Amino acid sequence: METFATLLDGLATTQSRNRKVALLGRYFRATSDPDRGWALAALTDGLPVRVPLRRMLADLMLRVIDPVLYKMSRDYVGDTAETVALLWPDTAAPRATGDTTTLDAVVAAMSIGTIAERTEALRTFLDALNPSGRWALLKLIGGAPRVGVSARLARTALAESYGRDVGEIEEIWHALDAPYEALFRWLDGVADRPDPGLRPTFRPVMLAHPIEDDDWPKLSATDFAAEWKWDGIRVQIAARGGEVRMFSRQGDDISAAFPEIRSAFMSQHCVADGELLVVHGGNTIAPFNDLQQRLNRKTVTAKMLRDYPAHVRLYDLLFEGEEDLRALPFSVRRQRLEAWHAHNHPPLTDLSDLVAFETFDALSALWSQARDDGIEGLMLKRRDSAYQAGRVKGQWFKWKRAALTLDCVLMYAQRGSGKRSSFYSDYTFGVWRTKSDGGPDAGDELVPVGKAYSGFTDDELRQLDKWVRTNTTESFGPVRAVTPGLVFEVAFDAVQRSARHKSGVAMRFPRIHRIRWDKPAAEADRLETILSLITPVSQPVA
Repeated sequence: METFATLLDGLATTQSRNRKVALLGRYFRATSDPDRGWALAALTDGLPVRVPLRRMLADLMLRVIDPVLYKMSRDYVGDTAETVALLWPDTAAPRATGDTTTLDAVVAAMSIGTIAERTEALRTFLDALNPSGRWALLKLIGGAPRVGVSARLARTALAESYGRDVGEIEEIWHALDAPYEALFRWLDGVADRPDPGLRPTFRPVMLAHPIEDDDWPKLSATDFAAEWKWDGIRVQIAARGGEVRMFSRQGDDISAAFPEIRSAFMSQHCVADGELLVVHGGNTIAPFNDLQQRLNRKTVTAKMLRDYPAHVRLYDLLFEGEEDLRALPFSVRRQRLEAWHAHNHPPLTDLSDLVAFETFDALSALWSQARDDGIEGLMLKRRDSAYQAGRVKGQWFKWKRAALTLDCVLMYAQRGSGKRSSFYSDYTFGVWRTKSDGGPDAGDELVPVGKAYSGFTDDELRQLDKWVRTNTTESFGPVRAVTPGLVFEVAFDAVQRSARHKSGVAMRFPRIHRIRWDKPAAEADRLETILSLITPVSQPVA
């Protein structure tokens, strides 16, 4: 556990991608099976341990500290694992030398028995470890270490450490189970690459570069096809042997949240690329906010299926049967996709139309209308481009519509996590609206429209944190309400109606563009302005 704790501490305290990759690589090479596999599973959300950890810890902490003091400490620190690790009393008995608590032993103890039995096992582990070990133990069991490592980064670290292509790992990843001993035997060079068999697996996706002004002179309109850029999420559907899985572009399996899409492809044998959307009324694309109701769920209810019906707009075909089409030019793959879809036409799907144009000036005129039509922008794909993993320069471009900006007033600040756990770094902001037409309560009030935690430097974070502490009016655990005196210029991609916000609207991808220290809060934007920016998606589903 000590080496795992050292790994997590290193990952949590560096923002460098290369340093994270190096730390992971050294750990995987120096640690034996199955512990390195369990660590990999914890970092990629694949640990087969499901326990009510908060309930177990609440029970254990009642034995060592006043519950009110524990809650206050947890609210101040902002992280349960760190709070428990620091508050848990050291045992009087001296610890044995060496790292005697293995990850394998923890997984075994947390996987069987009643909740009471597993709670006692957890107490034993906490007694045996020092604070850093206790912190790592709880991060392991909790299933979300939050140390700045995505599943993709962990797989990349494996590839770079062992001199493999990350695509080789990703293509077998979803056919493997923790603790990944077959994977490590192959990486160590003592066994063949694991065979996924008939299981459908993920294929690394091809991505686009944002188009820049200096790109246009180098491009010829006749070399490119254009498609609309839809406001959903990129997905890949793999169907084989009566099994269907759907993956995000990072390779995360999101099949469980969309059973109707799996059913639609059950009789197919293919790998298809497309955009996951929600439709209403059977033929109109819904705002992204509706799709969010379905994302990141292990299961979905009948009401969700009814209220937020899923649909996939297809734009590429990677495999047809056993035939790998990825080396073919885009224009040929598009013809194959059209023929395949016309023959099979799986339910809940259609094709993303190609946008006809002869010159980039003509295409620019269409692009300028994208916001009015509720579309994110355009995709440009070189007609002769093979389907290659990652962002291949000069092949595909995304031409997103320009960001919108509004001046909003800071309303609440919340403590961050990890490196930012000591700072108020998550900001909720709002705009003004009129409370009523008359009476003693007439006047303006702030209503929240979004939340952001990016777009500022470390120096600005320290200034913002100081301002929040100085201007706090109320505290709610890790959240502080502040005097309405600080204005953010917020950039965002779109605005949508939302029942979750008091304002009735929510921003899409908000980020802080500029801190307006100079602007009076009373001069910030009003709700009427943001409401005028709502554009319904009018593009029908075929």
